[in-house]
Amino acid sequence: MSYFIHADMDAFYASVEQLDHPEYRGKPVIVGGLPGDRRSVVSTASYEARVWGVHSAMPLVQAVKLCPGGIYLRGNMGRYREKSEEVMAVLAGFSPELQQLSVDEAFLDITGTEKLFGPPEVLAKKLKRAVYTETGLTVSTGLASNKYVAKIASGMSKPNGLYVVPPGEEEKFMLSLPVNKIWGAGEKTQELFVRHGFKSCADLHRLSREIAVSVFGKALGDFIYRAVRGQAAETFESRGEIRSMSAERTFPFDLYDDFEVETQLLDIASEVFFRILQTRFQSRTIFIKIRYGEDFSTLSGRETFQNPLGTLNELYEKLLALFHKKHRPGQGIRLLGAGLGGLETKTPLRQQELFNEAGKKEEQLEKTILKINTKFPGAALKRGRSWLV
Repeated sequence: MSYFIHADMDAFYASVEQLDHPEYRGKPVIVGGLPGDRRSVVSTASYEARVWGVHSAMPLVQAVKLCPGGIYLRGNMGRYREKSEEVMAVLAGFSPELQQLSVDEAFLDITGTEKLFGPPEVLAKKLKRAVYTETGLTVSTGLASNKYVAKIASGMSKPNGLYVVPPGEEEKFMLSLPVNKIWGAGEKTQELFVRHGFKSCADLHRLSREIAVSVFGKALGDFIYRAVRGQAAETFESRGEIRSMSAERTFPFDLYDDFEVETQLLDIASEVFFRILQTRFQSRTIFIKIRYGEDFSTLSGRETFQNPLGTLNELYEKLLALFHKKHRPGQGIRLLGAGLGGLETKTPLRQQELFNEAGKKEEQLEKTILKINTKFPGAALKRGRSWLV
């Protein structure tokens, strides 16, 4: 039986600020901009701020009206990435099969780890304690027999929760949910659900695969059919030839703040990276798209590297460098997009390429292995190839 954990940090940016500034704890913290920044949006709101109705992607002006007494911060992406690396190092101590989705979430394949850490639910509890002890942050986790269900489960008991979907109950779990809980069904898909009168996963479950495809199209129909049954649903990967993979965001008003733009770019990079991980492809080419609000002019850029991009951090860093190379400072951004081009079938990397790409991680990796073996005598943990991805 396979077991997967989805680990999702709670209100990550705001939680880091509350960790670094004890005076913020227990108070509504909103990261994204200052009250006078009329063109900013909320990146993260602490749970204390959410009580006031503040949520991510909300215009900052609206957040200030809802929560005038909140603590408003522009944020510090460098610090957030630093804490993210700490968290991911802790998670990697419980499974070499770590798949980072974004700065604040990851999947772990914990299949076969029972001899080291005990039953899956016990491991999940140990993981949560370890993250808090070693980083000072809380994490919500979902445990299930496939990644898709684990991802949804992690959001069921936030903050600092653990939600377990027992093997064999994946379909029952999905049938209990409204359609807005379907991971991978974005805004446009949700609009389709409303248009056709689908309110719950049970409503969609009544559709045969053929009818689902006729209503939503081949890729989306197949995805929905599998998702509402709690199966290991793929994201919207076309069955035909794929040459590129991208995502973009159009903003309700122009973005000027560097922190907000970099946060949005990280979000886009995370979406693209997760999607390519679900396919048989890899890429050496990145591209960006920038549209300005003042004159609606559009800039684009592309860059190709010698080796395939293997990690989210690597993708984000290269996209960020390309963005700053192309961006016209001082102009407000209305649309931002990024992606991977020239997709090719995955092939094993040569040993020399592995060394070049992962050399800087070697020392930290060895320290992590040593730490685990010291903490869990008899574990005899060894480095697997996936540690270098």
